[in-house]
Formats: sequence, C-alpha cells, structure tokens
Amino acid sequence: MELTGINNHKELPKIGSKESDKLLREKTDQFESIIVKMMLDEAMKDEKNLFSTNDPGDKIFKSMYREELSNASAGGFGFSQMLFDSLSQKGVKSN
Repeated sequence: MELTGINNHKELPKIGSKESDKLLREKTDQFESIIVKMMLDEAMKDEKNLFSTNDPGDKIFKSMYREELSNASAGGFGFSQMLFDSLSQKGVKSN
C-alpha cells in the first residue's frame, strides 16, 4: 500500500484569521440575522396570541423574541458562510 499521495493535499483555508476576515464575518452574520428575522416574521405572522386577542405588549414581546432568536442563530444557517466565501474570493473589504 503506497501513501505518497497523502502529503499532496491542499491545506484548508483559515477563515477569520485576519482582522478584515473578522469584520467581513461579522457583517455577513448580521446580514444572515436579518434574513432569518424576516423568515421568522413571515412564518409567525398568523400565530395566535396565548393570553389576549389584541395586546400590544404581546406583539412587542414576540418581535423582540424573534429578533433575539435570529441574532443568536446568525451564522448557523449557511447564508453567512456562502456570502463570506463569495465576498472573500472577490477581495471585498468591509469598512
């Protein structure tokens, strides 16, 4: 069994190693968070209220909950990674 091809593998790129990569990653995660929030808003727009039929506090709470949920899940859906890969290949620098 010959193992000469093992040393000829490509090294995986190190994402986030430079300061500009960190800033670009942060921006792409923020963008993904906005997309996820829009999806959650659309998916939950017909959701029934648990405690009352027309409570403005309930609407505010649900909106804040969806926003925090989207912020917490940013970077986990793959949109951010695809955008990061595309922009980093094109040499885009975030400001």
